[in-house]
Amino acid sequence: MSEAAQLERNATVTTLNQLDQLKKYSRIVADTGDIGSMKEFAPEDATTNPTLILKAAQMSNYAYLLEKATTDSKKMGLSGAALTDDIFNRLLVSFGLEILKIVPGRVSTETAPDKSFSVQEIVDEAKDFIALYAKNGIGRERVLIKIASTWEGIRAAELLQREGINCNMTLLFSLPQAAACAEAKAKLISPFVGRILDWHKKNTGKEYAATEDPGVNSVQTIYQYYKKFDHKTEVMAASFRNVGEILELAGCDLMTISPALLGELKKSTVPLERKLSPDQAKRSNIERMELNEPKFRFLMNEDAMATEKTAEGIRLFAADARKLKQFINERLK
Repeated sequence: MSEAAQLERNATVTTLNQLDQLKKYSRIVADTGDIGSMKEFAPEDATTNPTLILKAAQMSNYAYLLEKATTDSKKMGLSGAALTDDIFNRLLVSFGLEILKIVPGRVSTETAPDKSFSVQEIVDEAKDFIALYAKNGIGRERVLIKIASTWEGIRAAELLQREGINCNMTLLFSLPQAAACAEAKAKLISPFVGRILDWHKKNTGKEYAATEDPGVNSVQTIYQYYKKFDHKTEVMAASFRNVGEILELAGCDLMTISPALLGELKKSTVPLERKLSPDQAKRSNIERMELNEPKFRFLMNEDAMATEKTAEGIRLFAADARKLKQFINERLK
C-alpha cells in the first residue's frame, strides 16, 4: 500500500466515531425504554426492565401505549389486581412491539421480579409474553425473555430454551451464575459491570481505573470461560457507569448501553482497540466449573458482592414494578 493510500485509510478510520467503531466488534443494544433514543443511535437490539418502562410510561409521548393496554385488558372482563397485572404485562409487550418497529433484531422483556424464586411462575409468565407477541405478529425469534439469575430462574430458562423460547439472564454478578446459565443453554447473559463496580467502591473506598475495574474484570473472565469451553450462550455486558468500561470490553458479544453513554461514544473519534476476542480467550488459564444446586448456592454464599447485588437488584426492580402498577391504578381511577 502506498504512503498516500495508507494516510487516506488512517483518516477514514479516525473519522469514524467510537460508536461506529465499536459496532465492528460488538453488537450494540439500547438500554432504554425511550423509543426516540433508539431512532437516534440505531442499535441492533434493545433491552428493557421495570425501571426503564416506569420512566418511559410516565412520558406523555407514550400515553397511547398505556391506553391501548388498558383497553385490551378491559375487553378480557378482568377487574381488581388481575386487571392491573394484565395491563402491566400488556404494557411491557406494547413497548416491545414499538421497539421492534425500530430495531432490526430482538427486544428483551422482563419477567416479574417477585417471581424470581418460582420456576413455574417464571415459565408461565414467559409463555404469556410470547403469546402476546405472537398475537401481534412477532415470532419468538425476535423476543428474549429476561429472567433474574437465581437458581430457580436458571432452571426456568433451561425449560424455556428446550421449547425454543430464548432467555436473557439478568442480574448476573459472578462466574458461577454465568457457568450455570451456560449449562442451562440460556441464549444470552447480561453481567452487570457498573453494579459490581458500585459494590467495590462502597466497600473499599477506592476509585478504579477502567483496566482495574472489578466489573470489567468479571466480564472478561466470563467471556474467556465461555469461549474457552465453547459455550454458545452470548455475553452481553450491561450496566455501564462510564465509557472507559465500554472501551475495555470492546469485542464482547453484545453490549447494552444507555443513551447518555451512546451519545458520548458518538461524539468521540478517538481510535478504539478490540480488547476481547475468541482466539485470545481460548488461550486463557481458566478451569471448568462443575455445578449442582448445593455447589451453586454455596459459591453464591461465599461471594458477598454477588449475593448482595442479586438480592438488591431484585428488590429494586420489584419496587419499580410496584410503582408502575400504582401508576396504572391511578390512571384506571
